[in-house]
Amino acid sequence: MSKKFIAMIPARLGSKRIPKKNIRYMGDKPLIQYPIDLAKQTNRFESIWVNTESEELGKIVQGMGVLFHKRPAELANDKATNREFTYEFMQKHECDYVIMINPTSPMLRKETLVRFLEYVEENDFDTVLSVIAEKEETFFKGEPLNFSLKEKVNSQLLEPVETICWAITAWKRDTFMKLQEQGINPVFGGKLGRFAIPKDESCDLDTPEDWNIAEGMLMSRINKFEERYIEL
Repeated sequence: MSKKFIAMIPARLGSKRIPKKNIRYMGDKPLIQYPIDLAKQTNRFESIWVNTESEELGKIVQGMGVLFHKRPAELANDKATNREFTYEFMQKHECDYVIMINPTSPMLRKETLVRFLEYVEENDFDTVLSVIAEKEETFFKGEPLNFSLKEKVNSQLLEPVETICWAITAWKRDTFMKLQEQGINPVFGGKLGRFAIPKDESCDLDTPEDWNIAEGMLMSRINKFEERYIEL
């Protein structure tokens, strides 16, 4: 029996580092429309909700064919955490898993989201994080993390380091709520799975520089530049 997935797209209107980023256009559509279109294309969700404090944005997303979850005012500031607003959302919506699709990762492809959902479906994790796996020599607190200073090895032989990118996250509802009510942080709770996504889909729009990078990547997808080489 298939697991019941609900999509939650968090979209606070009052962002500061990139003002009003969720309603700012990237290419030919506003940022908030990227995760909405992506979720709809999979045909895998029982329902798709935009979680926002803004009545105006709520009306806009309803016009895009998804549902509006009104976030309480006390969870609408920049100090509100995933833990708090996800728990409040879960209290209102029955499901097996809440799948958070982040609008700050507009480069995600349908194929990646489908594979992520299949991974959640085929396993029994309480939490699944999206990560970037990179085979790069990495230091932590001044010490080599995944390589030796005594020798240089081919980067392909390195153990990859994994960075959480928050593009997509899955939480088993029952586990998340139970841990939250016990005073335990549920964001990384229970049996933890990690799902690596392609690097060119992992951008996270926190700063204007991030926006410029993502916009450049989008243009390269649209233009599909021809491969060219120096004649030998």
